[in-house]
Amino acid sequence: MVKPTALTLGLIEVIEVASDMERFEVKRGLTKSLGGNAGLAKLATQYFDNVVVDSDGAFTASFAILTHVQGEFSADGKLVVDVTQMKGDDLSGFLSGDGGREAAMESRKRWSGFLDEATGYNSKQRGDKAKEGAKKISKSKSAISQAQKFMEVSANVSAEKKQEAEDLIRQIEEKLSEGNGTRALSLSEKLNKLFS
Repeated sequence: MVKPTALTLGLIEVIEVASDMERFEVKRGLTKSLGGNAGLAKLATQYFDNVVVDSDGAFTASFAILTHVQGEFSADGKLVVDVTQMKGDDLSGFLSGDGGREAAMESRKRWSGFLDEATGYNSKQRGDKAKEGAKKISKSKSAISQAQKFMEVSANVSAEKKQEAEDLIRQIEEKLSEGNGTRALSLSEKLNKLFS
């Protein structure tokens, strides 16, 4: 998962976000209480300008140095966002303009506030959730590697057990590609039990 990083410019801290989609854990029940993607888009109108909702329910918006903000709740209940921020000469020009630094600080404040409300977690909690998710992904990848190594070196693995392991590995890899570390971890625990 790609995480926002901070870039210090003078006395202000400006968020710099990679253009890859980011996934955030959402507090249980929040998606429903907000009203799904329609509620998320409504929430976005409180933080950003030019909010447009597409036919799938995803919104796009902007605000000051945040030239493109896109977001939606995924089918597995995560907040999926994509943010593009001004860079280089455009950013320098914006910051040196009248009220530019204040607008940049407001952009950061609005982005953080939006994430707080859309996920139900503050920035520290989001960081903790991200670390937890990374551990699940790491454990799942490790289980795949160990199972493959065990099948490679062991002569006692039946064809049936090998096929079952390969099916589980395929499912784990699918869940990892979807960003569903929780499901990947539970499948990897089944994989570990096959060879214990």
